[in-house]
Amino acid sequence: MEETFDGDNHVDLPTEPSDGSPETPEVRTVLVTIRSQNRSAHFHAGEHTLHQGDEVVVQTEKGKAIGVVMEPPVTLACRACPDRVVLRKATPEETEKDRENRELEGRAFDFCVKTIKEWDIPMRLVRVEFLLDRSKAIFYFTAEKRVDFRELVRMLAKEFGTRIEMRQIGIRDEARLLGGLGPCGMAFCCSTFLKDFEAISVKMAKEQNVILNPTKISGGCGRLLCCLSYEYGQYRELLEGLPKAGKKVTLGDQSGKIRFFDMFTRKVTLDMSDGTTLQLDIEEFKGKLK
Repeated sequence: MEETFDGDNHVDLPTEPSDGSPETPEVRTVLVTIRSQNRSAHFHAGEHTLHQGDEVVVQTEKGKAIGVVMEPPVTLACRACPDRVVLRKATPEETEKDRENRELEGRAFDFCVKTIKEWDIPMRLVRVEFLLDRSKAIFYFTAEKRVDFRELVRMLAKEFGTRIEMRQIGIRDEARLLGGLGPCGMAFCCSTFLKDFEAISVKMAKEQNVILNPTKISGGCGRLLCCLSYEYGQYRELLEGLPKAGKKVTLGDQSGKIRFFDMFTRKVTLDMSDGTTLQLDIEEFKGKLK
């Protein structure tokens, strides 16, 4: 059996290019949830007649997988769709095989964890995924350093009779694979729709007037919330050229201190030197600044 290693931390479906390339022509697409990957993405629907709840066989960059149609087909621009295609509706045999694969993944997980413990290998298994045709099994794991798992791969290949791929992932990818609920009460963005991980900083939270409480601004992975980046660009654009909250300013013949900016109402609240509180539209505030 072939031994492989892939250190790529990204385990989601192909992402759309962001290089400014020309817009992609609109195609007929359908939103599909991949059971084995716990993710949803748009796939090229072709001429297939599909309805919500249909089980379909799709082609991903990893291979064939079973998915469930979440919404009826729509027409939209989708750069990644040529690489994500609905091949056909799943047959009862394929659906049953997919169910058996989930059971096989559980057995493979338990077997691998037991072997790791017995051999004292410095790694922690996160998840096992078998392709639909069982041509390959992917074992996702975390480790502080690179691990020599060649003997483990041979053992797993012999035990399960398929090609084995060991993929080392980071803590954010672990959260993506396992899923869960964020502080907002919704499913993790990374395990549902988010395609890429952006660099998140405390500065983003500060500029959006978010309380810097670690339990409030951290996700299930322990890192800063990915959603801190969603509206950050709008905040930066609206606050460009303005003094920061807490700064003293002069407005005409009055002076005061900025309490906070409200991006939703587009107003600024100031504590004036005479003890009063003043609220202005941000554009009006810009015009009064000296």
